[in-house]
Amino acid sequence: MTPVHRRTQGSGTHAPELRAAAAHLGRRRFLTGTAAAAALAFSVNLPSAGVASAAALDARKIAENPFTLGVASGDPRPDGVLLWTRLAPRPYEPDGGLPPNRVAVRWELAHDARFTKIVKRGETDAHPEFHHSVHVDVPGLAADRVYYFRFRTGTWISPVGRTRTAPARNAKVSSLKFAAVSCQAYHDGYFTAYKHLAQEDLAVVFHLGDYLYEYAVSAVGGARNYTEPSLPAHFNRETITLEDYRMRYGLYKSDPDLRAAHAAHPFVVTWDDHETENNYAGETPENDVPPEEFLLRRASAYRAYWENQPLRTPQRPTGSDMRLYRRLEFGRLAQFDILDTRQYRSDQAYGDGWQAPGPESEDPSRTLTGQTQERWLLDGWKKSKATWNVVPQQVTFSQRRNLTTPDFKLSMDSWDGYPASRQRLLNGVQAAGLKNFMVLTGDVHTSYAYDIKKDWNNPQSRTLGTEIVTTSISSGKDGAERPSNWSTFMAANPHMKFYNGRRGYVTVALGAKQARADFRTVDAVTTPGAPVTTAASFVTEAGAPGLKPA
Repeated sequence: MTPVHRRTQGSGTHAPELRAAAAHLGRRRFLTGTAAAAALAFSVNLPSAGVASAAALDARKIAENPFTLGVASGDPRPDGVLLWTRLAPRPYEPDGGLPPNRVAVRWELAHDARFTKIVKRGETDAHPEFHHSVHVDVPGLAADRVYYFRFRTGTWISPVGRTRTAPARNAKVSSLKFAAVSCQAYHDGYFTAYKHLAQEDLAVVFHLGDYLYEYAVSAVGGARNYTEPSLPAHFNRETITLEDYRMRYGLYKSDPDLRAAHAAHPFVVTWDDHETENNYAGETPENDVPPEEFLLRRASAYRAYWENQPLRTPQRPTGSDMRLYRRLEFGRLAQFDILDTRQYRSDQAYGDGWQAPGPESEDPSRTLTGQTQERWLLDGWKKSKATWNVVPQQVTFSQRRNLTTPDFKLSMDSWDGYPASRQRLLNGVQAAGLKNFMVLTGDVHTSYAYDIKKDWNNPQSRTLGTEIVTTSISSGKDGAERPSNWSTFMAANPHMKFYNGRRGYVTVALGAKQARADFRTVDAVTTPGAPVTTAASFVTEAGAPGLKPA
């Protein structure tokens, strides 16, 4: 989240024929709720399925390394994992340095990093319609097993990636360690935290949103302050079009520390706002633009997101719609319900920002998740047999007052702006009898640790769960260990057990008897190479929620 403001949009514009196609259906969608998805998909040249209409390119003619963006894996299951790469010899160019032809890509999965024990191999096509991205869903694997993978095309071989399948569905798992990350503004600094994350021993990494930012990136990379070479001028504008978003992913994924983290661990990704536009809410943009313009922009952003993430086919968008919420299970130890709190939410109350709560924000009809996702979540909890029920999502779940006095304000973009929606979930936690409820949060560029209370106005009320908020990778630049409002926030929110403003990430180790969170921070991102330290550690006991210093 970025403080609300009105901006002049960048110079990138949609082609006139695409705008005309969207205008034809945009108003009808807003008035009726009917998603003319096929028309939108056609208007931005986004086919509903991969096609082989493009002529094949002889991969032996690719003269430059096409694996500049590295490799990734994601959404591990007991019997499979999703492998990803994108061919882009020149990632800063609109076409990635390839002609509009399909390219044959071979993939290999092995038990060892030297590929002496290959388990599976195959071939697929990288289609120009999908910007030469490759998504390989590999089935038939052993549960809870480390694998290594790579891609080949022509004479080129990709870097090696390491991934891991989830434990068997009903397996009794003794421990699981994962990380949560969020908010990586390229123009605010280096991705140093990812360099350290790549060295951690983890089963999976949850990315909670703001994988990229739509804002302009100067020739010197903003706060990175490059001396040479300078970045192309087309990055120095806000992302609007499909071409803009695609190239921005090329910029971000060219970062060596981000590539290292993706190669080291499987990622489970969900978005927040900046992958499209700051603080958008459902079909409502931040800026005053025609509905069809924002639908077209959202379709472009969603398409580029899928192309550049390790996501399966069910997550592939249709026009401006994309189902990103989903469920992953790690044996009987943990169930992860990954949410999307952007695409279906009601508009922020009182014009957004920090506001006094009132009838508008407290309207019981308001929703952060949408009714369908909310019902899916509540039903999933009722059926859960996991020891820990974890919800990776975007914005702060716990109440967060900005003052100790009665005239306090709350963030209208967070769950505080949707208290009825939050209460329905807390009612669901209690109805399902969840004893170990945990929320993972990003968005705010700070580390927080909260006890989730039954009654926010009574510090002695029952603790229903815990919220672990990861700070940003780089957004907010270097930050400070204790931001200027540290004392006020800690006093105003007694359920807030920790607050730190440095950059970094959090690791969480789940066990049968307790969970432990380690807040890992770096003291600088505007200069590269800062070491990582553990700023604080907390534990919560299974069956007795409540954070205590470790």
